[in-house]
Amino acid sequence: MRKTLITLAMLTMMAGVAGTGAQTPSTPPAGQPGSGGRQGGRGGRGGVAIEPGQECPPGMTEWRANNCRAPELPPPSIVDYRPKSTLVTAEHLVPKAKYGAVDYHAHIANMLTSQESLAAFVKQLDGIGVRVSVSADNLSGERLQRALDVVRASPYKDRVRILTGINFQGVGTPGWAQKVVAQLEADVRAGAVGVGEVMKGFGLTIKKADGSRLKIDDPELDPVWDACARLNLPVFIHTADPPEFFNPCDSHSERWLELALFPERRWMNGAYPTIEELFTERDHLFRTHPKTKFIAAHLGWHGNDLGRLGRMFDQMPNVSAELGAVLYDLGRQPRAAREFFIKYQDRLIFGKDTFEPSEFPYYWRVFETADEYFDYYRNYHAFWKLYGLDLPDPVLKKIYYQNAVRVTPGLPQAGWPK
Repeated sequence: MRKTLITLAMLTMMAGVAGTGAQTPSTPPAGQPGSGGRQGGRGGRGGVAIEPGQECPPGMTEWRANNCRAPELPPPSIVDYRPKSTLVTAEHLVPKAKYGAVDYHAHIANMLTSQESLAAFVKQLDGIGVRVSVSADNLSGERLQRALDVVRASPYKDRVRILTGINFQGVGTPGWAQKVVAQLEADVRAGAVGVGEVMKGFGLTIKKADGSRLKIDDPELDPVWDACARLNLPVFIHTADPPEFFNPCDSHSERWLELALFPERRWMNGAYPTIEELFTERDHLFRTHPKTKFIAAHLGWHGNDLGRLGRMFDQMPNVSAELGAVLYDLGRQPRAAREFFIKYQDRLIFGKDTFEPSEFPYYWRVFETADEYFDYYRNYHAFWKLYGLDLPDPVLKKIYYQNAVRVTPGLPQAGWPK
């Protein structure tokens, strides 16, 4: 029943009900496209028969096998439909991580501008059980030095670490790579512990000096990745976006509402490379630099296809993956995700992305409990519910901090739970 109602709301919205006032859709006359060939019959009043595997006409839903009908009440739009669950089941809220976590994907540059802002930030970390926050804001040069000065002058020097960035402007001009490597070496001397987040514009929108698209595996970049290997710096890289962002924004899209809210997330208009082009370039980069440690942000956007991510891990031992902004995919496949986490427990690193303290407990609950059918924190990401993975303690320790500490020597190496 729940699936049927959501489908109805989506179809109503996509049929153009919004903006004209919600109306009960009329039944297409028999014989017209989408009518299924006959009216009435088993459908009763307003029923439309369809063939097996055929979809109902817009504004109707399948209420019996191969038979559609429209609701007698005006349906809510996809924006307004917020059903309340009547399920009564166990609830185990987890306000703090069981083991002090490393948040490898934190956009917190604005928290590192003063002693006051840093102190307030650390208080928030204490409240959610995060021990170390890694700034993934591409701070370099003077900006990096200012942030490091704030952290080092505080009582919290082991609560924050900072990744540096790469300036891709001018790729293809003489001396570009040498200049970038020199800045990278200077940032490491200053205290940067890795590179990133290399943002999704890399591959999608960044241009070379000649105006062509800068491909992810462009050989002009090889000296930079080689320098990262030499300096033992992990590269935290965001490639592409969720697959739905590259597909038509229609009534079949799981992310229709998000794409309607954020037009800048639509990559399907032909002006950009396909998602498979981006993944192919990324994988070629990973393979051709086996001595460089890469961390694929957002599970490489393979949370919907864990088998594909597993094959990447099997073929590319230099690659790990971070868990930010993919909880909606993990929480809807708890058995498969649990098996995957156990099998690849040495390759997964916790990260959150947007720093909003109220959202972290959803991650802890999915990872640490066996709770069923509970809300996700952003409706426009997912209309479905989450389920707990109930991960074993050794796996929790690895994804919360052990893998991050192993991959990134610049993180605090002492004081972690055994």
